Amino acid sequence: MIHTATWKEVREGLITDIYFERTRKILKAKGIDVSVRAEFMAHGLPLHWPWAVLAGVEECVEILRDLPVDVRMMKEGTIFGANQPVMEISGRYLDFGQYETTLLGLICQASGIATRAARCKKAAGSKEVISFGARRMHPTLAPLIERNAYIGGCDGVSVSLGAKLIGREPVGTMPHALILIMGDTVRATKAFDEVIEPKVRRVSLIDTFNDEKIEALNVAEELSDKLYAVRLDTPRSRRGDFLEIMKEVRWELDLRGYKEIKLFLSGGIDENDIERYNVFADAYGVGTAVSNAPVVDFSMDIIEINGHPVAKRGKMSGSKRIFRCKECFKTRVSTMHEKPERCSCGGTEEEMLVPFTSKGHLLQALPKASQIRDYVLEQLSKMEL
Repeated sequence: MIHTATWKEVREGLITDIYFERTRKILKAKGIDVSVRAEFMAHGLPLHWPWAVLAGVEECVEILRDLPVDVRMMKEGTIFGANQPVMEISGRYLDFGQYETTLLGLICQASGIATRAARCKKAAGSKEVISFGARRMHPTLAPLIERNAYIGGCDGVSVSLGAKLIGREPVGTMPHALILIMGDTVRATKAFDEVIEPKVRRVSLIDTFNDEKIEALNVAEELSDKLYAVRLDTPRSRRGDFLEIMKEVRWELDLRGYKEIKLFLSGGIDENDIERYNVFADAYGVGTAVSNAPVVDFSMDIIEINGHPVAKRGKMSGSKRIFRCKECFKTRVSTMHEKPERCSCGGTEEEMLVPFTSKGHLLQALPKASQIRDYVLEQLSKMEL
């Protein structure tokens, strides 16, 4: 038995906390059907992150597009901060209240993955970051993980179905299994070169049997200019100082004229490691840090009932506008009565919450994954890690 819901069950509102089902039953029994506004906001970000990347919008639209409600939302890939609403739904509570659990689940996890990927890419700069994390989560979630890792900034993904979803070819090297079965790193690398189509880059995994610098030289001498990179995935039990290992490998390769061979690094690394390793590493495979990223803890809160501002303690009532300076990215939350202003830096403000659906009609085109990623990277250029 597979322990996951079908998308049909999700769209039917069956993935909901029981108290929303009971609330719906009570309101119907009492003949109460009020119009409300509800906003989705994170009142804090995990691990003291200064910003996060909004993801999961496309799936939210699949839920919301057929409902008789109006939705304002930030574009997918928008970088936002704590206490900034990313979505607002207006309509009768009975038409959308049962989807609170679903909508939160869609943006909480997706935004966490996209944010961690963006942080890794920001740390790596122009160097490649590949998502290797699908194996750390339920396999039915692999496409979700890969898509959000990609739109967050990863340059490629390793799982074929995830790659198909984003319109890219999957990226990968070779596993320890191949080397163990063939009994030798050089033999396995040579077999890879003989069998796998030439368009796939030749990256040899060099930490299976022998010292990394020795294996790097062995495969370099065998493949010469056909070898694109060597990959270090040294287990923590044998790692020592990863920087010193990379320094040795780089030195020995350069000394013998293999300066074009790149160093590909993987094995339990995150954005903090990437900042340290950038001095030698040319590319990264990031797994658990991205796939097991902390969720962004959004909540849905009613802020207006039948046109009257109201909210629970600790929340600010009333519909809001989010303005961001196009130049310096300074962001402010305002009431609906305020208008865009000239920023103190001289830049102009733009509104971040835009109409997305209205009474079952989609008002915004949904961009391709590559376009969302470009949008994220453009914003990252103005952000600090």
